[in-house]
Amino acid sequence: MKEKAETTAYSDYHKENMKRRFHITVVFIILIALFCTIIVYNINTGNVNISVADILRIIFLKEGDPHDINIIWRIRLPRILMAAILGGALALSGFLLQTFFENPIAGPFILGISSGAKLCVAIMMIYYVEHFGKMSSWSLVFAAFVGSMITTGFVLLVSKRIHNMAALLVAGVMIGYICNAATDFILNFSDDSDIVNLRGWTQGSFASMSWENVYFSVVLIGITFVAVFLLSKPIGAFQLGEGYAQSMGVNVKRFRVLLIMLSSILSATVTAFAGPISFVGIAVPFLIKSALKTAKPLVVIPATFLGGAVFCMICDLIARMAFAPTELTLSTVTSIFGAPVVIFMLIRRNQNRR
Repeated sequence: MKEKAETTAYSDYHKENMKRRFHITVVFIILIALFCTIIVYNINTGNVNISVADILRIIFLKEGDPHDINIIWRIRLPRILMAAILGGALALSGFLLQTFFENPIAGPFILGISSGAKLCVAIMMIYYVEHFGKMSSWSLVFAAFVGSMITTGFVLLVSKRIHNMAALLVAGVMIGYICNAATDFILNFSDDSDIVNLRGWTQGSFASMSWENVYFSVVLIGITFVAVFLLSKPIGAFQLGEGYAQSMGVNVKRFRVLLIMLSSILSATVTAFAGPISFVGIAVPFLIKSALKTAKPLVVIPATFLGGAVFCMICDLIARMAFAPTELTLSTVTSIFGAPVVIFMLIRRNQNRR
C-alpha cells in the first residue's frame, strides 16, 4: 500500500514537472517567434518599404538594390540589433536589482541609477566634445558606470538608515529628480553645436547607432550575461533568504557586491548608448515571471533578456512610426506600456498582502 502511494505521488510529480517544462518551452518558442517577426517587421517598416524576400536576400547574400542594401546595413539593422541588445540588458539589470533589494518595484530607472549615469555621460560628453572632439565607446560606458555606481552607493547608504522599502524607492526617485535637474542645468548652459542631439538622447533613443556600437555592446553585455547566468544557482538560493543562501555556501556580502556591479555594467551600457529608458527594468521581469509561472533564475535570466529585447524593439518601432516622420522619444513609449504594468503590480501585491 505504501509503495503504491509512493508510486502515485512520483507519477503525479513527474506529470506536473512535464507540464511545467512544456509550459516554459511554449513561452520560449513564443518569445523567439516574436523576436524574429519583429526584426523582419522593423527592417521592412520605414520611409522606404523593402519586401521580406529582398530583406532576406540582402542580409544573407548581400545582393540587391545598392540603395536598399545601404538602408538595411547602415541604418536599420544596427538600430534594431542595439534595441534588442540594450533592451535585454536593461531588463536583466532590473531583475538583478529586484533580487538585490528583494522588491519587484526596484529598477535602474526608479532607483535613479539611470539618471546618475545620464548625468555623468552628459558631463563627459560636453567636456570631451569641447576638448577632444569625440568620445569613444569605452569613455561613454566608463562615464555611465561611474555615475551608476555613485548613485547606487548613495541608495545603499540611504537603505542602511531607511529599512522601509517603499521609503527607499521614494528616495531613489528623488535622487533621479536631482540628477535630471543637474543634467538639464548643464544642457541649458551648453551651446556647443556638436552636442545638439544630446537633449534627445536624455529621453532615450536608439537612433544613430553604428556597427561599432553593436560590436562593443555584444562583447560587453555578452560577457556580463554569461557571468549573470553562471550565478543562477546563488541567485536562486538568495531568493529564498540570506540565511538559506549562507547555508548553501554563498558568501552573501561578496554576492551582493557582484549583483550591484553586474547590474551597473548593464544599465551603464544602455544609458551610454541610448540614454535612460523608463520602466523596462521593472515591467519586463514581472511579465516574464508571470508568463513562465516560475522565478527560477536558470529559466528567468535568458527569458528576461529575450523579453526585454522584444519589448524594446516593439517600443522603438512605435516611436519611429506612430507619428512619422516625427519620432517619439523612447521613454515616452516605454512609459505608456510599462507604467500600467507597474500599477498592476502594486495593486496585485497589495491584494496578496490582505
